[in-house]
Amino acid sequence: MTEQVHDVAIIGGGVCGTALMYLLTEYTDIQHIALVEKYDHVAKVNSNGRNNSQTLHCGDIETNYTLEKAAKVKAAAQMIVNYADELAERDEIIFKYPKMVLGVGEKECAMLRERFERFRTVFTSMQLLEKEQIAEIEPNVVMVDGKMREEPCVALAVLDEYSAVDYQRLAESFVDQAQKRTDKDLKLFLNSHVEDIIEKDGVFSIVTQNAVIKAKTVVVSAGGHSLLLAQQMGYGLELSCLPVAGSFYFTPPLLNGKVYTVQNDKLPFAAVHGDPDVLIEGKTRFGPTALLLPMLERYNSKTFFEFLRVLKLDSRVMKVFWDLFKVKDIRNYILKNFLFEVPLLRRWLFMKDARKIVPSLQLKDVTFAKGFGGVRPQLIDKKSSQLMLGEAKINPGTGIVFNMTPSPGATSCLENAELDLRFVCGRLGAQIDETRLRADLH
Repeated sequence: MTEQVHDVAIIGGGVCGTALMYLLTEYTDIQHIALVEKYDHVAKVNSNGRNNSQTLHCGDIETNYTLEKAAKVKAAAQMIVNYADELAERDEIIFKYPKMVLGVGEKECAMLRERFERFRTVFTSMQLLEKEQIAEIEPNVVMVDGKMREEPCVALAVLDEYSAVDYQRLAESFVDQAQKRTDKDLKLFLNSHVEDIIEKDGVFSIVTQNAVIKAKTVVVSAGGHSLLLAQQMGYGLELSCLPVAGSFYFTPPLLNGKVYTVQNDKLPFAAVHGDPDVLIEGKTRFGPTALLLPMLERYNSKTFFEFLRVLKLDSRVMKVFWDLFKVKDIRNYILKNFLFEVPLLRRWLFMKDARKIVPSLQLKDVTFAKGFGGVRPQLIDKKSSQLMLGEAKINPGTGIVFNMTPSPGATSCLENAELDLRFVCGRLGAQIDETRLRADLH
């Protein structure tokens, strides 16, 4: 009996890997598809709702996005809405909350007013809210002891669109939908930690502790581990990985929807925001703080040694660290976020930050969200000594690609899966049902 060689193997069962499995199953004539996941269930790491901000990023309230990038992200987010809208379990996967970005003080208010004029052409449902209108939607944002807060405030808001996603449920639905296609040979290899990938004569051997899985093409969507596997094969050696961990805090239900704050354009980290938690009823979740953490997974200390292998610390990486620390805003931010990890101090420090959103917030209302928060693999290009922002992909041209997708990676899961689908089909000479793909998702 000859050993089976799959047409494609996907490494990583998060929302990006499962999205690709679904697209390949549903919209191509590829027959033999394997999904390889190291845990006993899909989406247990960064796609788990505890480990991300559960946000469907649309580019409308993210002030660090240019109009061009915002339009691109909006199209990617719409693919998720179009997919989920047809599902019986839609209301368990995507959620409608009002959302806004809040400007506080003259400078931020002026910036949001100007941004509204430019962005309203693409985001036609966006509204510019004055303080009194904000009070109608989010009273705790502008009211203190029954009076309006003193600082000038405006908000850009979208009040009736899908804004939150349970990305683990989304990943599970991709698997469920793919498995309904009984005409395809679909194999899930769970509890399968990939130790090595070996290419020989145009076939990739994926070595796990249980088996060797063979495939003609491979797509790796495994967060920071994607870079680790790439470098084991000799690819991406010019890159280094700096894992950034996010922590969150819970309060009573102080917000009705998502409230973001204006991004500091000197910081490559998300500004503080508050969101209703889709997993825990009756809680508002604030965050994230950002901590440089020497692990590829937040709550898996075994990944410390894997981190050391992808950090590849040398003078060029140290130059990036030095350049970051030379910027006052970044230096102060990093130092403050170390203090956020001090148990007795962090609640008080975070309360001061979160009061930008809810000025009446009290210390007794703030609790550290233990067990919440994931890790984002922030890449460093050692050739240019630059921190890389946005998604990254390594394609050596041999039939394998490696995806490393920081925020808004989960939002772009279907968009990125479509890119990988075209790569796989191009390698295999497979057919894509373009008409159905466009009608269903675009």
